[in-house]
Amino acid sequence: MRSIFKKLLLPIAVSGFISCNNGNGKYDATGTFEADEIIVSAEATGKILMLHVEEGANLVKDSVVGKIDPSAIELQKDQASASVEALQQKKNDAAPQVNILQSQLRLQEKQIAVYNEQLKTLQKEQQRFQKLVAADAVPAKQLDDINGQVNVLKEQIAAAKTQLLVLQSQISAQRQVVAIQNRGILSEKDPMEKKIAQIQDQLNKTVIINPVTGTVLTKYADENEFTATGKALYKIADLSTMKLRAYITGDQLAQVKLNQPVKVLVDDGKGRSRELKGTISWISDKAEFTPKTIQTKDERANLVYAMKVNVLNDGYLKIGMYGEVVF
Repeated sequence: MRSIFKKLLLPIAVSGFISCNNGNGKYDATGTFEADEIIVSAEATGKILMLHVEEGANLVKDSVVGKIDPSAIELQKDQASASVEALQQKKNDAAPQVNILQSQLRLQEKQIAVYNEQLKTLQKEQQRFQKLVAADAVPAKQLDDINGQVNVLKEQIAAAKTQLLVLQSQISAQRQVVAIQNRGILSEKDPMEKKIAQIQDQLNKTVIINPVTGTVLTKYADENEFTATGKALYKIADLSTMKLRAYITGDQLAQVKLNQPVKVLVDDGKGRSRELKGTISWISDKAEFTPKTIQTKDERANLVYAMKVNVLNDGYLKIGMYGEVVF
């Protein structure tokens, strides 16, 4: 008996769709209203400190509707921030040693300047004695003494300039050494800062933000309850536009197309029908309730296709309500 019932059920269901399209009825297809439902889940673990959500309430997109206790995550962030601060304390500073070397450098530059002034004076004396010796006015030994002093002073200037270069090299080397030391210390800084950014992201997720504008259908949690990541908090759907999911036969496919305006009839509760405007937003490309083996042309007419009709909701339409479509 059960196998006979299954064999009879499919023709009866399909014949119901065909009878809607034979001209005797007032509609071409029938179905129920539905909406795109979204379940909002917690993105953090902890006690729910606030949850301003009530069933039937209208919520605006991106509005803050709740908060989960962030204490544990804040402690993690403080610990990571303290670690970054500790790295700054470990850094070596080249400034003290560099300042000493720069002081020696300035003294050396001043000493070279003094030597240069002395050299100018001696060179003038050297020129004067050269003239006097040429005129046999003074002994040649005095010129030799001045020449010796000039040579000694030039050697002192050369030595001072060499020392100047040494000090400059020492300053550069000191800075490089400290930079290498600090590079090793600060190599830990980037991972720590990324960890802080990750913790901050977790901290941001303790604030519950409503993702879409719509009406709260079901509330799953309350304030002061403990929640966990992924646990459902409430269900919401945009009821401003409802979708009537209806079925048509393969014969009716030629009568419908996307964005086609249609009439939608719903029961007004007084034995009459309310007429609403709708638009076909989706037509399935696959048949449902299809027989396993299609052998004849008549059997292909029994194929059923789902479609959706968008209908603006004035507040009367509800999820699960029946509706009828007239092409």
